[in-house]
Amino acid sequence: MRNYPLLDVRVETPRLELRGATDELLDELADLVRAGKTEAEPAPYDDPMSFYETDPDLRVARWLRAIWRRRGSAEPDAWRLYFVVMVDGRAVGEQSLDGVDFAALGTVTTFSWLSSDLRGQGLGGEMREAVLHLAFDGLGAREAGSDAFVDNPGSNAVSRRLGYEPNGTDWSTRRGEPALSQRWRLTREAWEPRRRDDIRIANLDACHTLLPLC
Repeated sequence: MRNYPLLDVRVETPRLELRGATDELLDELADLVRAGKTEAEPAPYDDPMSFYETDPDLRVARWLRAIWRRRGSAEPDAWRLYFVVMVDGRAVGEQSLDGVDFAALGTVTTFSWLSSDLRGQGLGGEMREAVLHLAFDGLGAREAGSDAFVDNPGSNAVSRRLGYEPNGTDWSTRRGEPALSQRWRLTREAWEPRRRDDIRIANLDACHTLLPLC
């Protein structure tokens, strides 16, 4: 998008590409949201979450409105970068990167989902490695956090494999019921030995221009 270059930021690995979540790409991804491809068992999302909406059209509308609100309110002290995950030219998931008081703290958190028909192939880990490369190598982050319900073995296994350390637990609600989450913490020092040399970042200057990060 020529007039809002934050949406032109891209991260490319040998297996996939993270592309800024333009409305065109969100429109492609909406087909998966409408079809329920975001679902998993046990449910992986805490409340409130648009994916728990049973009406498919309302589910898509709520999901899009949430992205538009956060995408349009990105400021240096609180921002979220949304990416659509592309595999072989097809939109297959969502990956985001959040920073709060980033200039002072240098910390980020991540969130993602992948189409249910592509899980179990290592793409979830590849997505995370791509966005961590953006955070640490591109933006100079000091630390990245993540969390997942304790009964979400896939997400917790990715965190463990990428060098995160357990960082306590939290209670939240999931479809109105209490559920325990495992928090994870990855420092720059733990990430550095795992730094990959086959991940490329494009159009990064937009982050430093529109979100003065330091």
